[in-house]
Amino acid sequence: MLQPIEAARRLLATRQDIVIFSHRNPDGDAVGSSLGLLHYLRGRGHGVTILLPSGYPEFLGFLPDVQQILIYDDQPELAERCIDAATLFFLLDFNSFDRVDKMAERMSGDDRPRIMIDHHLHPEPIANPIFSRPERSSTCEMVFEFIDELGDAALVDCTISDCLYTGILTDTGGFKYSTSPLLFRTVARLLEAGTDAYKVADHVWNNMSEKQLRLLGHCLANRMELLPEFRTGLIYLTKEDYEHFDIQRGDTEGVVNYILRMPEIMVAAFIHEQPTIVKLSLRSKGSMDVQQICKALFRGGGHRNAAGGASFAPLGSTINRFKKALPRYAAEIEASYHEFNNQ
Repeated sequence: MLQPIEAARRLLATRQDIVIFSHRNPDGDAVGSSLGLLHYLRGRGHGVTILLPSGYPEFLGFLPDVQQILIYDDQPELAERCIDAATLFFLLDFNSFDRVDKMAERMSGDDRPRIMIDHHLHPEPIANPIFSRPERSSTCEMVFEFIDELGDAALVDCTISDCLYTGILTDTGGFKYSTSPLLFRTVARLLEAGTDAYKVADHVWNNMSEKQLRLLGHCLANRMELLPEFRTGLIYLTKEDYEHFDIQRGDTEGVVNYILRMPEIMVAAFIHEQPTIVKLSLRSKGSMDVQQICKALFRGGGHRNAAGGASFAPLGSTINRFKKALPRYAAEIEASYHEFNNQ
């Protein structure tokens, strides 16, 4: 059997019409990895289209050719024609078809080749070859490795490196999570390719509108609750909050991380009411694994320090379920606190 990289090399040896899929509500890693791979593959002579189920956050609008991304929700017929015409698919930053919704309907029973590059746990067998490395910081880090393993690192120019650096920066929370010596060696190579780290950071972090700042103030002043006995804090938003502040995709990005700025807090939750579902995002410090909470209680998953899930129960019931679960994780949270602070 061929090694994954050799299988990918054979698939890319002749010109392909490629569709790159990534997940609904795409973040910096989904968009950055898709665009970085697009520019690399186009440089190799392939035809490439990026297809996302829903729109991307406005702050990513600085990335090169981001406006060429096709959004399924906005243009389903054109998106389906692109899928029908493809000869090869890349699946980036997700590992099960439920993350791409209707875009996956044409994949059932389809024998066209698919390549998965993803860093989340428990990949489903929906592609071959599969590049699955949960120990990596981001799919953007893996896309650079993929290009490097193909022997094409010299093709990574400023355009590609800007895209990949953006996804790494956002998925690591500014190099706080999932870092490693290998990651920083990769980042050094991206900087050598021409990325201006200050410029990218300014686009990523200094992009809030007046509305978003006022929403943040509302979250911290009126919607934050602390549970000090469990070293946990949460922020919640209601449907009425969404209407009052006209909250759009991306407006709440990063809100949950503010809770972790308190040194005594180890777990942060952001629980927000959507029209038909309640979504939950968890963040943690140190060795506290919030992915297990999302998986056990909210049909979700993710990473040790960043995970998400959902509930069909009302907002209040979802919050209470989260709170009632904390005692069973109390010892783990406390041990993580002492380990994190070397006490």
